[in-house]
Amino acid sequence: MKIVIVIPARFESTRFPGKPLASILGKSLIRHVWEKCVLAIDHKLVYVATDDLRIKNHCEEQGMQVVLTNSDCLTGTDRVYEAAKEIDADYYINVQGDEPLIRPEDIKKVISSIHLIRDRVLINAQCEILGQEDFLNVNIPKVVTDSANYLIYISRAPIPFNKSGKFIIGKKQVCIYGFNKEQLECFASLGKKTPLECVEDIEILRFLELGYKVKMINVSSSSIAVDVPDDIRAVIEKIQAE
Repeated sequence: MKIVIVIPARFESTRFPGKPLASILGKSLIRHVWEKCVLAIDHKLVYVATDDLRIKNHCEEQGMQVVLTNSDCLTGTDRVYEAAKEIDADYYINVQGDEPLIRPEDIKKVISSIHLIRDRVLINAQCEILGQEDFLNVNIPKVVTDSANYLIYISRAPIPFNKSGKFIIGKKQVCIYGFNKEQLECFASLGKKTPLECVEDIEILRFLELGYKVKMINVSSSSIAVDVPDDIRAVIEKIQAE
């Protein structure tokens, strides 16, 4: 059974152009993510997938395996599918290229849960939300699950909400996904975003709308996703505080 990690990275981010190459304490964002991944799995099984020659050249200079994909990929998962055409494996772990503080232990936990992937079931990571600021942040997808930790819904809105308008409990998505090639092909072959995916701009919703179940895997709360330039400061502060 071959498992690979694919890190999708695009230069033309709407909220943060050039994000993968942004410097964090002397290393690029994409390098930080790659270093976490190779602590979880052999470096020969870790690939960056990008459509940009600047990122490709940077990865090659840094000794990171990289696959050049089409420029018209709708999401990171579509980009993973493009890479999967060249990388033969049984399972693909998508580690989003904007989480420089992702813990190798969390990646390992998702990898160790790979046996939960079945015909209509894939896996995604989640963690507890610790405060109201994250709960109200539209850049953070909030997760609602059933009693067996299968995804019911994921939204940029603060869910579950209440009449008082105060934060009580919440979980957020951690962008580590696991799927097989058939699931990737079904996702990408649609060729467009599904209605809820379009509204929320959250790609995992496409799987829900296509009738898949998503098993959520509990991981730590340490990660900070870099969505906008100001997030770099928060990442640096956390690294320096450790």
